[in-house]
Amino acid sequence: MTERTEHVTCTFCGCLCDDITVEHEDGRISSVSRACPNGRAHFLDYASEPSLPRIRGEEASWKEALAEAARILKASRSPLLYGLSSASTEAIRKAVSLADRLGAFVDSTSSVCHGPTGLAMQAVGEPTCTLGEMRSRADLLLFWGCNPAASHPRHFARYSTAAKGRFVPEGRKGRTVIFVDVRLTPGARGADLFLRVDPGCDFEVLTTLRALVREKPLREQEGTCVGGVSLAVLRDVATRLKSCRYGVAFMGMGLTMTRGRDVNVAELFRLVAELNAYTRFSVIPLRGHGNVTGADQVLTWQSGFPFAVSYARGYPRYGPGEFTAVDLLRRGDADAALILASDPAAHFPSRAAACLASIPTVVLDPEESLTARGATVWLPTGKAGIDAPGSAYRMDGVPLRLRPFLPPRRPSDEEILGRLLEEVTP
Repeated sequence: MTERTEHVTCTFCGCLCDDITVEHEDGRISSVSRACPNGRAHFLDYASEPSLPRIRGEEASWKEALAEAARILKASRSPLLYGLSSASTEAIRKAVSLADRLGAFVDSTSSVCHGPTGLAMQAVGEPTCTLGEMRSRADLLLFWGCNPAASHPRHFARYSTAAKGRFVPEGRKGRTVIFVDVRLTPGARGADLFLRVDPGCDFEVLTTLRALVREKPLREQEGTCVGGVSLAVLRDVATRLKSCRYGVAFMGMGLTMTRGRDVNVAELFRLVAELNAYTRFSVIPLRGHGNVTGADQVLTWQSGFPFAVSYARGYPRYGPGEFTAVDLLRRGDADAALILASDPAAHFPSRAAACLASIPTVVLDPEESLTARGATVWLPTGKAGIDAPGSAYRMDGVPLRLRPFLPPRRPSDEEILGRLLEEVTP
């Protein structure tokens, strides 16, 4: 008999759309409504049938696999725990406790995407709001270095440009949309204004905008360009930013992964903060993985720092560029790794990926990823929000409950990490 479950939360990306309808029968998902193509694949491609763990490519019992995983972690002098961002908040808490117990390094996928955003927030603060507040009130949207049409397909319709809000009942017609990027992306084609910035020149453009907003004198002549954008266009943008009723800036990896990194993000945060002297303005980083915001939150609760944390001395230390996973592996400083719900072998630089392949690895992942395929121990866990309970943080920092709609046939990440914590505790 086919069952229908409504208000399911999709954890594919940081939007955490919680209006999905799923039909399922005998533990298998048959159809998904309202989800984007990424979200449909997230549900339909998930095989919930029980899978046996593997030790060096050979199937093994759960008891044998857990014993081997615990042996690897206990024998390691410098273990690395990496990933976190696609796991539930509860599982991440267990992972941080395990890192503390082992004296390990712990890092999330933030270090290879929005780590600079965290550094900028620590330096200058983050004037932000919720997606619901933005949908209800914002009449100007600024997208900088991001392409939600590809990375967050339902963002425009559900939360931003086309969404109808309490004080913006006309939706898209009631909003001014500005895109800033190094090239014209699909998302930018429908914008009211597109600024093509020269690669690596975001900081110069942001600094000029700050000066224009504050009406500071500039040395440049009116006909000159800053970072590939004419001064006249930047004056127009500054006027639009100051005169809107409620503005929100969204920023992506076009700022964090180009020259300047955290300095670029800090300059955008300063611009947003200064605009609040004239109007109401906020900024929301476009986070990718479903619970990457939760990973930052939990690590900050437990250690005081959002990523790149070392427990090697018995207390947490913060070291971006030193304790981040890519840097540790590139230097050969990790002699074992526990990978939680991520696939670094497919995404890390070749030198770091080669080092990861040369050390014992324990992988907790519902899917057989490239990293899981080459792992010493692969533990196939359930997926939060499908057949495992939990919670996750949306990109705006709002926590949402993940309610499973399929009967559990696999242990959850939280359960496995809890058992590993018991195994390694003297």
